[in-house]
Amino acid sequence: MRILRTSWFGTSIAAAVGLLVGFPFVVASPLQGAKQIASPEIVLTLDPAQSSVHWTVDSTLHSVHGTFGLTRGTVQFDPKTGKASGEIVVSAQSGESGDRSRDARMHKEILESTKYPEVIFRPTQIEGPVALSGNSDVKLHGIFSIHGSDHALAAMVHVEMSPGRWKGSCTFDVPYIAWGIKNPSNFLLKVKPVVSVEMETAGTIRAPK
Repeated sequence: MRILRTSWFGTSIAAAVGLLVGFPFVVASPLQGAKQIASPEIVLTLDPAQSSVHWTVDSTLHSVHGTFGLTRGTVQFDPKTGKASGEIVVSAQSGESGDRSRDARMHKEILESTKYPEVIFRPTQIEGPVALSGNSDVKLHGIFSIHGSDHALAAMVHVEMSPGRWKGSCTFDVPYIAWGIKNPSNFLLKVKPVVSVEMETAGTIRAPK
């Protein structure tokens, strides 16, 4: 019996020591695993001071050119899958064409910018590979929100990536009349139903480590 008690006691001590020795590794493993798991997303932050939005609409008399101001913007994407998120926000109230009376009508009757003060693009997918260094040409898909309605939109984007910085440019058309925005035409002036938009953007990069 004494031999059995000694054996049981020794076994218990060994088990306790084993637990004490093993415990740190049991706790540390998930933490070590968490350290190894990094977000695969690349985050592009837009700098409003280095970005611009230009628009053009043609009519029977002349072409009207104007600008909008970028408020803020962030685009996140997974370089492996192309899945994207974030939003690019433009101030509708900042729109101007250089003609006070025309701009006043644009804001009051066409854009109704007091009621709909922002135009927002929310990216959903990047089609094509984005090089982490150098130039890339990709197709960016997303949802374009204007005048209280959402619309699918795709634009060709040229991107230039460098350490910590990026810049890009794109052009796309906004079929504003088809999207429910008032037609500014009258019996003397016929305005085309599409606005051409050019964007130049730049900012910082946060890449996965």
